[in-house]
Amino acid sequence: MFRRLGLSVYPDNSVFEEDLAYISFAQMQGFERIFMSMLEVTEGKQAVATKFSKIITAAKKLGYEVILDIAPNIFDELGISYDDLSFFAELGADGLRLDAGFDGNKEATLSFNPHGLIIELNMSNDVAYLDNILTYEANKPFIYGCHNFYPQAGSALPLDFFNACSKRFKKYGIRTAAFVSSQVATGGPWDINDGLPTLEMHRQLPIEVQAKHLFATGLIDDVIIGNAYASEEELIALGQLNRYQIEFTLDFLPTVNPIEREIALDNQHFRRGDITSQMVRSTQVRKAYKESNPKHDHDSIFQRGDIVIGNDEFGKYKNELQIVLTPHSDTRKNKIGSIKETELVLLDYVLPWTKFRFK
Repeated sequence: MFRRLGLSVYPDNSVFEEDLAYISFAQMQGFERIFMSMLEVTEGKQAVATKFSKIITAAKKLGYEVILDIAPNIFDELGISYDDLSFFAELGADGLRLDAGFDGNKEATLSFNPHGLIIELNMSNDVAYLDNILTYEANKPFIYGCHNFYPQAGSALPLDFFNACSKRFKKYGIRTAAFVSSQVATGGPWDINDGLPTLEMHRQLPIEVQAKHLFATGLIDDVIIGNAYASEEELIALGQLNRYQIEFTLDFLPTVNPIEREIALDNQHFRRGDITSQMVRSTQVRKAYKESNPKHDHDSIFQRGDIVIGNDEFGKYKNELQIVLTPHSDTRKNKIGSIKETELVLLDYVLPWTKFRFK
């Protein structure tokens, strides 16, 4: 399934002109979907319609898919029924995210709404929620899944629980989404905002590393920025992200030579299928590069995340590139640099035959 970038806007807590500038710049960076919260509406049906239709219309002109986040109290607030979703269709929305669930049959019935609205389900529960809905013969192409975000520090999901929840959706081929958090944005739905990630381990990480991790799990199709507004630098970094394979940020040593730099940066790497626990081996490059590679930075203990390349003393393995997984020493290898420390978590996703690159 193709992968997308998304962002969030909060019309009840923002100014239209600022929202428009934000989504316009993000669209130029390749963003394609918008999460738009309706959980805070209090102004009545007509005022809500005017406010939301304005930003949704602008978003649709930019090519965005717009999903509205709603809860049962919104229907009471607006005086509308779950059996008639025309209000949201008339706003121009593409779908509704149900913050709270029903009995399974209700969600399945909603997926056949005459307006073709997508029904997005809450993924952040490790229960057979989706299975129940699908047993009621839901309109599967119109079912999405999306995790929650968590404004309070310490309250977001641990990785193992996130994996279990996500696998329940991914096994059925449902489009999935999760949130990353800008390190500068302060906007959100509530008065507490310690960042808006899905995973607690992401809360203090650079936003592009959060996104790399979510894509690397193979469980998430859409990565959405939870808080607003992310900086232009963050939007650009996400726009430049390789969504389909891990691309490690490599901090070179000043002693790296031109051949080693070319081997690292200018080649498609993949891990050998017959793996070892000591290192990730990219072996094809040694067949293409026969040039001499004198020794340098070869006599220390290599640490996890170090990048090494075989030197002239390594015989047939000269110019083979390796990523160190467990500490070891070998004077036949030159250390050329290290993977950025915040990205070391990505090493867990380099499996047999996994493709990867460096930048």
